[in-house]
Amino acid sequence: MFSMHRVAVKILLCTLAACPLVAQSPVEVGPVAASGYNAFAQSPAIISNPLSQPTLTPGALVLLELEGRFSQAVSEGGGKAFGTWFAEDGVTLNNGKPAILGRTAIAAQAQWDPKTYQLSWTPQGAQMGPSNDMGFTWGHYEGRSKDKNGEPVVISGRYFTIWKKLPNGTWKVALDASADEPPATKECCVLPKP
Repeated sequence: MFSMHRVAVKILLCTLAACPLVAQSPVEVGPVAASGYNAFAQSPAIISNPLSQPTLTPGALVLLELEGRFSQAVSEGGGKAFGTWFAEDGVTLNNGKPAILGRTAIAAQAQWDPKTYQLSWTPQGAQMGPSNDMGFTWGHYEGRSKDKNGEPVVISGRYFTIWKKLPNGTWKVALDASADEPPATKECCVLPKP
């Protein structure tokens, strides 16, 4: 079984060694000892460092671990992997586009190949709800591709992910929303010059 104590020890050891925390083996699905949280149901990946955010709760750590695994899976599997992380009734919201409702529709829209488009993101915060079965993460995303002339194209912005625990104990994405990067400081308040 995977315990929060084990996560904390790995985080501490990796921080001291200045390395990213990467789970070394898949985690079993089941209760986490003494914490009330279920183990993670997806593949291993990088987790955020709680020593840089000392107020992180065990629930926030669960969500950050899930977010890291989600990001790693999409980095390796592209759009095909993206769709698998959603709950059956999941929703995606993006700038200027209609909502996509349901895992099947999300998977149908998420068809990018990681060799031609790389989507990555970094969580900057997380909060678990009081019942420990729903929470959210938020952070910064970046998409990289090339235009028809082979020139690099980079998009970036903010994202917000709502996670929910299903009756079988696995965690899935209930809602994923993104928006373009906000304007640089002072740009939002400058009037256009005639």
